Amino acid sequence: MTRDHTTVWDNCLQTIRKNVNQQSFRTWFEPIKPVRLDENALTIQVPNKFFYEWLEEHYVSLLKMTIRRELGDQGRLEYQILMSNGGHHGHIQSARPVKAAASNGSTSAGVESLAPGIVDYQAIKNRERRGGPL
Repeated sequence: MTRDHTTVWDNCLQTIRKNVNQQSFRTWFEPIKPVRLDENALTIQVPNKFFYEWLEEHYVSLLKMTIRRELGDQGRLEYQILMSNGGHHGHIQSARPVKAAASNGSTSAGVESLAPGIVDYQAIKNRERRGGPL
């Protein structure tokens, strides 16, 4: 059975909706857009870095459980963060993907060359913790 990213994310949303209040669901989950499904990895698009960090801090367990329920024990969630290039009245000029697997908290091996200007926030956080250069 072939499933697409939209169907998988819609199924995840049904589970998430049952586990959070309506306001939280509208605020943190309705804005998310499914982007692609590659084997066991569902990529979702979030509006900004803060949004990504909030999800990882407050909803990572729920997201892990939901993804595993949909994709199996090897299921992963990856994030694509949209960033505005500033000065353009809120129009998003380019998408800068960030790969972060919710299944184990680590990033994909290296930063894939998906687009120029990729920002790997997980790698930055790890370097900050070690006190190394950014």
